[in-house]
Amino acid sequence: MKVLRTPDERFAALPGYPFEPHYSEVPDGDGGTLRIHYVDEGPRDGQIVLCMHGQPSWSYLYRHMIPILTAAGLRVLAPDLVGFGRSDKPATRADFSYQRQVDWMTAWLVALDVQGVTFLGQDWGGLIGLRMVAETPDRFARVVVANTGLPVPQGVSAERAE
Repeated sequence: MKVLRTPDERFAALPGYPFEPHYSEVPDGDGGTLRIHYVDEGPRDGQIVLCMHGQPSWSYLYRHMIPILTAAGLRVLAPDLVGFGRSDKPATRADFSYQRQVDWMTAWLVALDVQGVTFLGQDWGGLIGLRMVAETPDRFARVVVANTGLPVPQGVSAERAE
């Protein structure tokens, strides 16, 4: 998979975004890797709040919430979904899919090996994150969602999905 990467200097001196970048690599599904950027703020032993942004945003969306949450003693993880912010961007539209986003972000979460997470998902981040919760429920303690939902799987009638 051909991947594009936005140079770090493009993110210098962003207003209200003083957070140090953190990176983790995950399998891209084609034999290579993708670099995922995330914010990791607050006490290492604090309860974790995972903030996942929607489209077309990135972790910058949470820049005002992160200081409030960390002041309350919480640890905040706010990744940039693949294709957004400081995370790698597959060059071909065909390389993007809902399932791949779920796979990439689940691999990222598992690599960080966190437990007891409060998931906070908005928009597209909610769609992806709710699947992460379903696939790795032992890692999550709470779920908060806004402006999101779950699509009905193909082959399942709306009546059966209720």
